[in-house]
Amino acid sequence: MNGSFTVTFWGVRGSHPAPGAQTVGVGGNTTSVEVRAGNHVVILDAGTGVIGLGRALVSQHRADKKPITANVFFTHTHHDHTQGFPFFVPLYFKTTTLYIFGPKSLHEDLEVLARAMVPPVFPIGLGELPCLRVVRNLLESEVVVLDANGEEPRVFAEHREPLPESPQAVFVRVMRSYAHPHGLLVYRIEYDGKAMVMATDTEGYVGGDQRLIRFVRGADLLLHDAQYTEAEYASPVAPTQGWGHSTWQMAVEVARAARVQRLALVHHDPAHDDAMLERLEQEAQAAFPQAFLAREGMKIEL
Repeated sequence: MNGSFTVTFWGVRGSHPAPGAQTVGVGGNTTSVEVRAGNHVVILDAGTGVIGLGRALVSQHRADKKPITANVFFTHTHHDHTQGFPFFVPLYFKTTTLYIFGPKSLHEDLEVLARAMVPPVFPIGLGELPCLRVVRNLLESEVVVLDANGEEPRVFAEHREPLPESPQAVFVRVMRSYAHPHGLLVYRIEYDGKAMVMATDTEGYVGGDQRLIRFVRGADLLLHDAQYTEAEYASPVAPTQGWGHSTWQMAVEVARAARVQRLALVHHDPAHDDAMLERLEQEAQAAFPQAFLAREGMKIEL
């Protein structure tokens, strides 16, 4: 068994990609995070960052001659979290198996992804893809269990049915958040006594988001939205309050209250260049030394 637990950032921007010389240090692709837990590949969101991840998986497939199997978890289906999906190369391999999870958006199934792949705006429809896709909507307090033996993931209703007692399994816990337009899912991935949480596209509340703090508590790594500065958030001319995104101060508030080990600031605004983001990182670290900017290509071992 492979006992490693790693988190790799392939896309760290929000809203839309931001390529160019001024963003090359932090990265310009939209949200996509790869988690390797034991023998499992977990992909969190499929913004444009997932394109590079897909190419890496194909290279690995060609090197070790093993079929690609991955678990893709969507926090929600806004375009900056799905726009790379049609260009995810493993989709076009007959031997690929994808287990796809996510919320219902406006009471529609996750097959909303098909809208991005409808001719004439895209040459291949979702139904024409040769890979095997198993799609499942998730609800509040459900737990997806990835078995160490490589069997199909199982979904349990936490507090209603017993979870399997397997120290080698990966547990993906689900929290439904309403701190973003139409809502989204927050994921907590647990493996080998460690935990990381993906809390992108969330907005802070007065006194901190108490439901999120409980869900995050004790995590080794928290990925938390930090798209806006306080000046942008509370601008008297063009405020971004209610848009479903946080400041680094809101992220630090959650991290402190939940007593997490490390805090990765994610979902960077496309208008923020490297120099600005590095200044924000320094400010955040002065308040919470374990905070840092998520950067494309950064790999963290838990």
